[in-house]
Amino acid sequence: MTCRIIILLSIAFVSCKQISKESNKETSKKPESSWLLLSQQDSFRGWHIYQNEDGGKSGWTVENGIFTFNASNATGEGNKSLLTDEVFESFEIEFEWMVSPGSNSGFMWGVSEDKMYEHPHVTGPEIQVIDADIYGDDPDHQKHTVGALYDMIPPSSKPSKKAGEWNKYHIIVNHNKNKGTVFLNGIIVNSFPLTGPEWDSMVENSKFRDMSGFGKYKKGHITLQDHPGIISYKNIKIKKL
Repeated sequence: MTCRIIILLSIAFVSCKQISKESNKETSKKPESSWLLLSQQDSFRGWHIYQNEDGGKSGWTVENGIFTFNASNATGEGNKSLLTDEVFESFEIEFEWMVSPGSNSGFMWGVSEDKMYEHPHVTGPEIQVIDADIYGDDPDHQKHTVGALYDMIPPSSKPSKKAGEWNKYHIIVNHNKNKGTVFLNGIIVNSFPLTGPEWDSMVENSKFRDMSGFGKYKKGHITLQDHPGIISYKNIKIKKL
């Protein structure tokens, strides 16, 4: 009789333990935010030119979901960078990009369109988009090459493809963890704080030190920079954190 009671108690204990495990699994699950596609098939819906009020997108074309900036086709005054209509704070973004030989562009976040700022780079930090052969291994320009936090931190490596081929960025800007992370073609190439003493030191040692609004906007526009050459972007998707 005693043995039977012990066996029954053991079974009950194991069952309760299993239920507890399953319960923990369920309660620990958090629903993931869905990815939002930012690049439409044949439309710039959701995008505009920096401080542009008439809706024109000089220099930019969209075809089959590919956004392309051709500096030779850009007309008129003012900056021609392409901005999201929506502003973002903490996020993950993925996109593919391709440059023609000798071309460069950039991905920015935290951009303000306040009229006191003439260009997006006055407020928005930039991850460099560029033909890696422009600077090669020149030690004086590694903070300006592919994968760099422009003029602030060089990449740890440069697993980029040649001009004329598609590359992929996966960039995480997480203000909750005070961390920015950059993956190039699946390999982490850069990470950095977004505020604090280390960030302030990087700004102080860069071209941005006298720009009072630089890096100050946690919530701002996503920006694709206008620059010389031909630059294309596709499969742009973002997830809020």
